[in-house]
Amino acid sequence: MKGLPRKPLDAEDVKPLAYFGIDTPELRQQTADYYNCMSRLDTLIGDLLKALDRSGKRRDTLVIYMGDHGADLLRGKRTSYEGGVRVPLIMQWSGRAGFADSVRNELVTTLDLMPTILSAANAPLPGGLAGESLIPLLAGNAGGWRKYLFTEFHLHSAHNFYPQRTIRGERFKLIQNLQPDTVNPGYGFTMNRFFAGLQDEVEKSESIAPAYSLMRRPPEFELYDLKNDPYEFKNLAGDASVRDQFELLKTKLAEWRKATDDPFLNPKNITRLQAEITASIRDGKPDKKHLSLNYWNYFFD
Repeated sequence: MKGLPRKPLDAEDVKPLAYFGIDTPELRQQTADYYNCMSRLDTLIGDLLKALDRSGKRRDTLVIYMGDHGADLLRGKRTSYEGGVRVPLIMQWSGRAGFADSVRNELVTTLDLMPTILSAANAPLPGGLAGESLIPLLAGNAGGWRKYLFTEFHLHSAHNFYPQRTIRGERFKLIQNLQPDTVNPGYGFTMNRFFAGLQDEVEKSESIAPAYSLMRRPPEFELYDLKNDPYEFKNLAGDASVRDQFELLKTKLAEWRKATDDPFLNPKNITRLQAEITASIRDGKPDKKHLSLNYWNYFFD
């Protein structure tokens, strides 16, 4: 929106997001642009809250502010890394007694929003919901909250199908790549959409280049210690010192996939869907005229 933010940031005012692992003037400018976008959004949310005040409905309104994915930058959107899945969630209900200002560290998911909204409206919750109401957390009561969070990725568009399943606990996180040791098409898409020479900048860093190489052609499993390696640069899968954590998360992820009837437990479904997507590619680009998906006919046979 024209005129917002009133004092926009530029490359000289910021550093790239830490999980990029590299620092260039171009990435600084893109980070500044991202911050400016968020500042603009914050201003407009403020306008919305003022409108709620004027209407007299502010105290009766549960306000939920969240992102649907991480920044559309390196190692963010279109990935299962924390830069892609750890998004802001701010909730306010000024008219509800007992809701104190607080910052919570529990593992929550967008699946929790439906039961939260139903609970806020005193509506009955249907059985079988994957999420939990966040009302107890907002009231400062986190007893018995989940210990593990599960996420999954399939594709952003037909050009970057690369299914992944993920589990994370308070400290450790495991990513399972369902097409291991093949090139992740999302890597090239992301690297090529910013500026020429980005790959060269990555390769200049001996400490970061291996993480990008792994992201381009991932193994079946990636294990990260988010306490000591919050930006997921060092894959610990295969490290004997964390074997117990690896096996624990691997088992729980397999149990979750079975409990949720994951259609990709059958590898034939991955192969068939990949073939349908590949058939739509013309001159390196997806062509919707040639896209014929029939996964609903075989996913849950």
